[in-house]
Amino acid sequence: MAKNLPIFWSFRRCPYAMRARLAVRSAGIKVELREILLRDKPSAFLTASATKTVPVLELDDGRVIEESRDIMFWALKMAQDPEGWLAPHTKDAGAVSAFFERLDGPFKQHLDRYKYATRFAENKKEIAENQVIHRTEGAVFLGEIEALLSKQACLSGAKMGILDFGCLPFIRQFRLADMHWFDAQDWPHLHRWLAAFLVSDRFSQIMEKYPPWQPEQAPVYF
Repeated sequence: MAKNLPIFWSFRRCPYAMRARLAVRSAGIKVELREILLRDKPSAFLTASATKTVPVLELDDGRVIEESRDIMFWALKMAQDPEGWLAPHTKDAGAVSAFFERLDGPFKQHLDRYKYATRFAENKKEIAENQVIHRTEGAVFLGEIEALLSKQACLSGAKMGILDFGCLPFIRQFRLADMHWFDAQDWPHLHRWLAAFLVSDRFSQIMEKYPPWQPEQAPVYF
């Protein structure tokens, strides 16, 4: 039976993989977890993945799901959404889609160019200037999240759901770029919301460390 479990290729610190793991854990679906190093991708992963990026979910019927959002929705729907994460999607699928398009599009672009500024510029002056530009642009999105959280407990409504867990790993990454600056911003509701997630058992469970997968190793189940 175990060998028929879905194979979940992951990289612990990748925010896309984080949100997919969050959904798989919420759904209670057992998978074979294969942790990889992005700088040393195993041939089995490269064979399975057309995009060559994590997360990737190989199903026992031969299907391969390569988008983290698709993995989230697949897992939650397969398990009949035990924690009610999909309530916002049921209410307004268009709004949820638009949120993710903005998160994974413009916000993620600003995040990358802020946190990894050295990849996009050649000298210190340009690097510093770009960091300020992209931090400022990314902060616009975070300010909107703060405004929404000032009116309701969570992005998904009264309780945490697909919108919250879909974006929290990326906001965590934005904070890590400069925690002193981030924590000094006037975002009291966002700070509380993020902090609660970071100290939660849910977060610690999906951030457990595993050694990189090797073909000869015993399966690791998640």
